[in-house]
This record gives sequence, C-alpha cells and structure tokens, in this order.
Amino acid sequence: MPTCASRPALGIRKSSMLSPRRCSWILLAYLAPCLAVAGAAPFVGSAATTPDILWSLRMPRVILGFLAGGTLAAVGAAFQVILRNPLAEPYTLGVASGGALGAAVAFWIPGLAVTLGPLSSLQLFSLAGCGAALALIYVLAHRPHGISMSTLLLAGVTIGILCGALIMLVRFLAKPTILVAMERWVMGGLDIFGYREVAALVPFLLPGLGLLAVQVPSLNHLSLGEEMAAGHGVDVAAVQREVFLGAGLATAAVVSVAGPIGFVGLIVPHAVRRLSGFDHRIVLPASFLVGGAFLVACDALARIIVTPAEMPVGILTALIGGPIFIRILLARK
Repeated sequence: MPTCASRPALGIRKSSMLSPRRCSWILLAYLAPCLAVAGAAPFVGSAATTPDILWSLRMPRVILGFLAGGTLAAVGAAFQVILRNPLAEPYTLGVASGGALGAAVAFWIPGLAVTLGPLSSLQLFSLAGCGAALALIYVLAHRPHGISMSTLLLAGVTIGILCGALIMLVRFLAKPTILVAMERWVMGGLDIFGYREVAALVPFLLPGLGLLAVQVPSLNHLSLGEEMAAGHGVDVAAVQREVFLGAGLATAAVVSVAGPIGFVGLIVPHAVRRLSGFDHRIVLPASFLVGGAFLVACDALARIIVTPAEMPVGILTALIGGPIFIRILLARK
C-alpha cells in the first residue's frame, strides 16, 4: 500500500487554474466573516466593556490572536505541501519544543531581567530555543542537493523528544512556585496587557510570512510532486529551504509570545482545502484569515466559559480541533 510520503499530499491534484478575478472574489468571501468575528470579539468577556478594558486588554488580544492563529494556519498549509504529509503542522519540526525549553530556562533562572526592545527575557529565551532547534534540524537535514524531507521529519521528532527531556530536567530542578508559571505557559494563551507583545511579534512575522507568500506559485507545482515541479522549472531545493526558514521564523515568533497553541495549523488548512480546492493562491491567504478568526473566537470563548477564571486558549483549541479533525478524517475515508 502507498504511504503518506509516496502519494500526493492531501490528495492534491491538478485542477483548472482559477482566474485572478475569481481568486479575489473567493478571498473576499472569506474576508467578510473573518473580520466580523474579529470585530465582535473585543466586546465578549465577563467584565463590562469599558474603554480601558476594550483598548488596553481586549483589542491587543484580538490583534495578537488573529496574527498568531493566521500564522499557524498558513505555516501548516505550507508544511503539508513541502513535507507531503497531511498531518504536518507548525510544530512538527520541534520548533515549539525548542521554544518551550527556552521559556522553561527563563522561568528557572531567578531574577532574570534581560530585555531587547519590546522583547522580554521570556520571549528572548523562547526565540533562542526556537532558533537553536531550527538551526540544528536544518544542519541535520541538509544535503548537497537540498533538504531531505524524510530526514527533516525525523530530526524534528528527535529534537522534540530531546527538548522534552530537558524540560523535564528543568522542572525537576525548579522550585514548586515556578512550576505553576511553566505549566500555564505551556498551555498557550493570549493573556496580554497592551501592545508590547504585538510589537514584538510583527518584525518576525513580516519576513517569515513574506517568504511563504513569494513561494505560492511554486507550492502549486510542488503539490503535484517534486519531479513534476522540477519539470516546470521550479528550483525544488530553494523552495523547500525558503519555506522551511520562513515558516520556522514565523512559528518561532508565535511560540515566543503565545506559547504552543495546537491544532490551528492542522485543521484550518484541511477545512479551507475542502471548501475552496487546492490552489494555494487561495489556500494560504484563506488559511491565514480563517486561522486568525478561529483563534480569536476560541479566545473569546475561553474568557467566558469558566468565569470568573479564564481557560488557556490552547486547551480550547485542542478540545475543538480534535473532534473536527477526526470528522475530516472520517469524511476523507
């Protein structure tokens, strides 16, 4: 029987190319409801919506949630193509594990107060962990002819396991009072005050997502197979390298600010492809819009579902995303 690696990823097949005009209309159809969700979310919460709460608490969360959710979904869509694996997501390559290790070290070191512009010590250490994981994975998977996708996956899994072991070591050595903060961060969340975290996110997202955007035509060719893409003049190795670096940079930025938030980058690309087909001129931007709206909606629900407490949004995305993904798998079967 063929495996996921040997058959076209996600059942992607060659279809008639959509005209730019039709692509624009389809994206507008996604844009309206997604912006409606983002516009309504700041007014959802257990407390009264005063101007201070609206502009200092909820609006920054909505902006951060939309950027983070959209980034995870777009990265997931790109990874599923270059890795030719329908189960690929932003955290497949161990980036989140590296970021979690960096964050755990930041929590563990007492009195740490290193900052760089809008970046806190926690975000700096998390970014450093993500960067170290990405660099190590790239070195392990790089070959003279390009990146070995199978080695990339294996290296990502191995780095994830290694980082997990080191995190357990840090937790063993840490004080009990620090463990609570560590556990809360690992659950993923958007509980911020002000726009500092948003400002810290944007400088990394712009180049990361930009690298993905310029490779959209090549992703359409790669979805049909590496040999066919090469036959159409695509430099497969260069595309894989740029997508890997861009996706890694964007994912690292999200993890450093919001922690690991699962399932957004896995289920949203599948849902978009089921609705709109496999043209990545639509899939990537639509995944960004739907992923952003999905995470914003989950965060709004997390603020009120267990009032007066607040559920970490990472728990809610997993509770919602798991059954949805099972439903998608059953429908494909």
